[in-house]
Amino acid sequence: MSQQSINKVRGGSFVIEDGDFHSVVTPEDFTEEQRMIADMTKQFVQGEIAPHDEELENLDYDLTVKLLREAGELGLLGADVPEKYGGMGLDKVSTTLINEKLTKASSFALSFGAHVGIGTLPIVYFGTEEQKQKYLPGLASGEKIAAYCLTEPSSGSDAQGAKATAQLSEDGTHYILNGTKQFITNAGFADVFIVYAKVDGTQFSTFIVERSMEGVSIGPEEKKMGIKASSTCPLILEDVKVPVENLLWEVGKGHLIAFNILNIGRFKLAAGCVGASKDAIELSAQYANERTQFGVKISSFPLIGKKLADMNIRTYVLESMVYRTAGLFDTGVAEADPGATDVGYHSAKAIAEYQLECSINKVFGSETLDFVADEGVQIHGGYGYTKEYRVERIYRDSRINRIFEGTNEINRLLIPGTLMKRALKGELPLLPKAMALQAEMMERVSPPEGDGVLEQEAHLLKMAKKIFLLVGAGAVQTYQAKLEQEQEILGNLADIMISIFGMESALLRTQKKISQSSEEKAKLAILMTTAYINEEFGRIEGWAREVLTAMASGDMLRTQLSVLKKWAKRSPLNLIAIKREIAAQVIQAENYVS
Repeated sequence: MSQQSINKVRGGSFVIEDGDFHSVVTPEDFTEEQRMIADMTKQFVQGEIAPHDEELENLDYDLTVKLLREAGELGLLGADVPEKYGGMGLDKVSTTLINEKLTKASSFALSFGAHVGIGTLPIVYFGTEEQKQKYLPGLASGEKIAAYCLTEPSSGSDAQGAKATAQLSEDGTHYILNGTKQFITNAGFADVFIVYAKVDGTQFSTFIVERSMEGVSIGPEEKKMGIKASSTCPLILEDVKVPVENLLWEVGKGHLIAFNILNIGRFKLAAGCVGASKDAIELSAQYANERTQFGVKISSFPLIGKKLADMNIRTYVLESMVYRTAGLFDTGVAEADPGATDVGYHSAKAIAEYQLECSINKVFGSETLDFVADEGVQIHGGYGYTKEYRVERIYRDSRINRIFEGTNEINRLLIPGTLMKRALKGELPLLPKAMALQAEMMERVSPPEGDGVLEQEAHLLKMAKKIFLLVGAGAVQTYQAKLEQEQEILGNLADIMISIFGMESALLRTQKKISQSSEEKAKLAILMTTAYINEEFGRIEGWAREVLTAMASGDMLRTQLSVLKKWAKRSPLNLIAIKREIAAQVIQAENYVS
């Protein structure tokens, strides 16, 4: 496939267009350099972080900062920072790998992630040349630690409802900031804060605030359920004089910075969920092989095997989604005009093309990790509920991910909402595709004639996209401008879209594996893709039926349900046998397998 055709992949287009496995980026495509970066990160965690695990959990500020600076010496803090400013300027697949591998460092990874991601990237993407020269070298080395300050005591998901204010001084040399920011990661030891406040109480804007500025103070540490190795405190601003040079981008454009940075934060969170899920699978498989009950290893019990198989399948799908998205980022960033005066902004804009996919990754990633962690505790039994076993911490630490970076409920509203907005702007031919579908509703559906590898799964993916268009177009027609008030409908549409992206990501990855090796070598991937698509398709059918039943009644409903039944027809599958085969490989490897 040509680079030109690859570049035509638009955010959200996966629901109406067929993907091509030649263009998708998968873990099997990692370069030698990318694998070396992953290994370096893994060795750093094992050699420098793991020995201090208990101290970090007790929130040793000095140790955390010391280790962050060591990460800076290795170049890990500057992975996303251009070389011009002391960073490594790595591609997005490489930085995603770093995020994934750092999760074995438990919630130290959160201190790291808040610094390199939402703390540093606003300056990388939206800073002036002077701001980049002043702050980025120190942030890349770890000399300075960053924090991101958006949430307030009275505003979480409604970021623009913030009450923090910024008033320009009479002589025009500085802004006077007042307000309180809540739940700020790294606040206990950060030097640089990215702060959102309203100029004149109305214009949402962004400022670079330094800890040393008079009027800046830090509140007490929150007593959290999990992520205990990370600092989480309020930031209090009392008549803080911030030089006008520290305004980030322009007055009134803070919401654009916030939304763009949240896109990246959501994606990086999903990458972390990949690593943590793999960690939980490894711990659980090892424990299942060590623990005996009734005179045999519990790994020999089919229900334990089923849990390990399901954990592995969902992690395979998540991993496929995350690296597919990272590949889309790299393609988009590569297209940013290198001659533009603001390359950082153009890079952020290229990533924003996939804001819908970022939300999908965040929701699916956080819910996959919660599922895997929960099943991991269950496999450990009573021991999984004790601090002696690491899976207990994974379970506690995982819960925040469904709240971080916009709750999963908010992201579920954003997913179809963003798609509809893009369609109305003419950026995606969603409505023409939906209208063309009307002609197909009465046509006979021809299921796959043969039993070729993944043939039925490719057919089910195609039908899933038709089902989405059926219910999505029906929702737009039924509710029109009031659709945004029908949150249950939007939630179901989001779940269908999430499932389609997951199904297609796994399918494309597995098809690529087959093309690069053989069906035999890709057998495990084929089994996992088969199981996931067939099970998920059943969920899609259920969500669609629920939406249709909410929107129509009588003959109209009967007609729509008849179409749904026709498109949802599929051959039965022996999932028990498939999952037993997957489980056997996880148990033998005592690790995540793909």
